[in-house]
Amino acid sequence: MTTALMFLTTGHALAEMVIEPGSDDRINWQSLDDFKAAHGDLQGQELDLLGPWLGPDQELFTSLLPYFEAATGARVNYSGSDSFEQQIVIDSEAGSPPDIAIFPQPGLAADLARKGHLRPLGDETGQWLRDNYAAGESWAALSTYMGEDGSEHVYAFPFKADVKSLVWYVPENFEDAGYEVPRSYEDLKALTEQIVADGETPWCIGLGSGGATGWPATDWVEDLMLRLNSPEDYDAWTTNDLAFNDPKVVKAIEEFGWFSKNDDFVANGADAVASTDFRESPKGLFDSPPACYMHRQASFIPSFFPEGTEIGLDADFFYFPAPADGSMGQPVLGGGTLFAVLSDNPAAMAFVDFLKTPAAHEIWMAQKGFLTPYQGVNPEAYGDETLKKMGDILLGATTFRFDGSDLMPGAIGAGAFWTGMVDFVGGKSAQEVADSIQQTWATLN
Repeated sequence: MTTALMFLTTGHALAEMVIEPGSDDRINWQSLDDFKAAHGDLQGQELDLLGPWLGPDQELFTSLLPYFEAATGARVNYSGSDSFEQQIVIDSEAGSPPDIAIFPQPGLAADLARKGHLRPLGDETGQWLRDNYAAGESWAALSTYMGEDGSEHVYAFPFKADVKSLVWYVPENFEDAGYEVPRSYEDLKALTEQIVADGETPWCIGLGSGGATGWPATDWVEDLMLRLNSPEDYDAWTTNDLAFNDPKVVKAIEEFGWFSKNDDFVANGADAVASTDFRESPKGLFDSPPACYMHRQASFIPSFFPEGTEIGLDADFFYFPAPADGSMGQPVLGGGTLFAVLSDNPAAMAFVDFLKTPAAHEIWMAQKGFLTPYQGVNPEAYGDETLKKMGDILLGATTFRFDGSDLMPGAIGAGAFWTGMVDFVGGKSAQEVADSIQQTWATLN
């Protein structure tokens, strides 16, 4: 009997499986059989998961659950909530948490670990992340928090990542103008100047986002922090151990100004940056003649491209490049979700082990909306070339850092940092803005 057939004959949830075991040779089905051999004794147990995913995202995530159920005999109940951040705190403090919570931000997981609501996942999980994820030390650190006992442990397992260090462009426009994709940060700045010298405009930048106006600039500054300073400086900045008005941070803000505060560098001039809605800002790429040639934004931005835009043909992206001397490696800014255990249910720890199987990643990769830094998966499993190319950026990372503003206190990361960036493009100096944000942060301590 083949591996796939062995899995088929024991899978009680087979009818719900989006990919029939053994039918797609991109999937490592043997990893599921190995998982079953280690955890196939959970018959009759139930496992409750709470997460932020609703709608299509929920549908994609829950498509993995029948494979866990078939291997273990346990039943999984997933609940999605658009108020996850409040719900998980209420449930935990009431003593009725789910077995597993799926955190979109590590800060909240760290808070609950410190209060004693999360279960340590063991040193072996930290080592597994170091050994198997690209930039593994970064992922292990992202999952390690101070516990109630005052010592640090790995409390979360990162599963599903997003990439923000992307620059979007129209290949036809680059080809017509004779431009090449820059390979280094210095090349990116030289290309910016070359486009201006050719009488064109290099960048489309828009910070408008209603009550959240300014946030796109925070991503710029975070990417630049990782290209001008060490990962340790970045980490210290997110906790205010490195003051917001430290010269290293001021330099990163000024560097953003090099791109955004020059009328020749930005479509419609620097004065339009703050008022241009971020959803509208990439559309200049598609004007004829083009209003701009490049747009820095995360992997979600194609949702706002003109209808019918084919990624890879009508528009494409490249990695926001690092300095040529290699001193900063290949840093990647991004986001992701982290799975944490909140009960002593043995099925919960088994589910974390399930997430370590290549198949758990590859089954979602073969659909859509999923990226992973797991080096042990088959890259050919990605459902399209765009995801595969983004996955290659994750696999090539030497450093991965979570969106810094999401790690800062809300009053800074979703407040003073946003408004400070609007003030900066509006005319204030980087030092003035940094001093003001630091002053706000000091009131929180």
